[in-house]
Amino acid sequence: MADERLRVAVIGAGAAGLCAARHILAKQDLFAPPAVFESAEQIGGTWVYREGPSVTEDEFPVSSSMYRDLRTNLPKEIMAFPDHAFSSSLPSFIHHQDVLRYLQSYAERFGILEYVKFHCLVESVKPVLSTIEHERVTWDITVRHARNSPERVTERFHAVMVCSGHYSDPYIPPIPGMEEFEGCLLHSHSYRSPEPFSGQTVVLLGAGPSGIDIALELSAVAERVILSHGKSPLSCQLPGNLFQAPVVLRLSRHSVTFEDGSEHRVDAFIFCTGYNYRFPFLGGDVGLRADKDLLYPLYKHLVHARFPTLFFIGVCKTIVPFPFFDRQARFALAVLAGSCPLPPTTRMEAEVEAEYRCFLGSGGRPKHFHRMDSLQWSYSRDLATAGGFPQLLPVIQKIYEMVKASRVQDIIGYKKINVFILGPEECRLEKGTGQRAVLQPEALLEDRGPATSSANQVKTDTCCVSK
Repeated sequence: MADERLRVAVIGAGAAGLCAARHILAKQDLFAPPAVFESAEQIGGTWVYREGPSVTEDEFPVSSSMYRDLRTNLPKEIMAFPDHAFSSSLPSFIHHQDVLRYLQSYAERFGILEYVKFHCLVESVKPVLSTIEHERVTWDITVRHARNSPERVTERFHAVMVCSGHYSDPYIPPIPGMEEFEGCLLHSHSYRSPEPFSGQTVVLLGAGPSGIDIALELSAVAERVILSHGKSPLSCQLPGNLFQAPVVLRLSRHSVTFEDGSEHRVDAFIFCTGYNYRFPFLGGDVGLRADKDLLYPLYKHLVHARFPTLFFIGVCKTIVPFPFFDRQARFALAVLAGSCPLPPTTRMEAEVEAEYRCFLGSGGRPKHFHRMDSLQWSYSRDLATAGGFPQLLPVIQKIYEMVKASRVQDIIGYKKINVFILGPEECRLEKGTGQRAVLQPEALLEDRGPATSSANQVKTDTCCVSK
């Protein structure tokens, strides 16, 4: 007897892909085990640190932008997936190796690893249009097993979850004089450690999380660090050799000129200017507009409005990533399972268009359309309500906002804070050394109120939290 369960392909075995696979496996009455395609030799995606070249041994591109000493800018207490806590022995702001170990434990706990196809580069994802009225579009996925191998395999799936991230294709804005500059010129994607910049004057363009974090790291070894950006100046205390400047006007052989007319001789220039959305395996037949900062038309920033069996998990920015991925993956599966019907295609397209025009009309910039920040909470609640799964605990939003305020006030020392969850809506932040001073059971981050999840989901342990 033919297996009538839905086959779902997952592209990428980073945090989003592992989360999607975990929830597919939790509903095996409806879904066949997933096929998770991963071009690297291990899981973890951007959390895998590589010092070496920009390609793997298979000559596949490296997606990670991780640098050696990175610590998270969000506490582990809210970074965790709702059903799998970080070790309570860790401090709140943790090293990237701790995050990778966490993802490995998540994959092992939920039996995901056996479904990951390593060294598999997805080359094309093509829609297969049915001749039967009301039949869903299916997908042919062609995979190459190694770049030095001609072997290609094509498989058909009922749905696709794109979980390949958006930190692999650096955006480098054109700046007059770039080709003349004789110093070190790189994007933060290629930055790994501060020692090569010892004693130098370094300019960083962009004051997002990476720009600020790398600038602080460089200030410990560089003679001078200049953070160039167009935002309001950072008002908190900075290291004595870290300065702020307006955006760059032009480069010359050995110097940088800023918009205020000031000019500085520099040794290195680092672009901290973000990344492009890029999905080389999608052709024109999918009809996806993928610009530097915009994917269109995505209903709820997630579902392709014209092909509603194609989902993009985790394209939004300024979010609490792992819980956010969890919400999106579970909503997508509810759509596929039929418990959360979508509007007709024309209505979804109209809603995406209206949302985008409203965003622009209110002063928003196209580059910020997928930026969530404070909007992520109502968005997550809407997905959970529509998809019929538990809401995140209110304390997550509270911690996020408290840490955000602490970061503004003390960009140098906020990662020394330890977070303690006291209940569904209560927490405590303590300034310390950055090491965990008191061990406590870790709270699961979902509201375990009236059960709305299906009975065949993997059971999780519950924890009480002591004050």
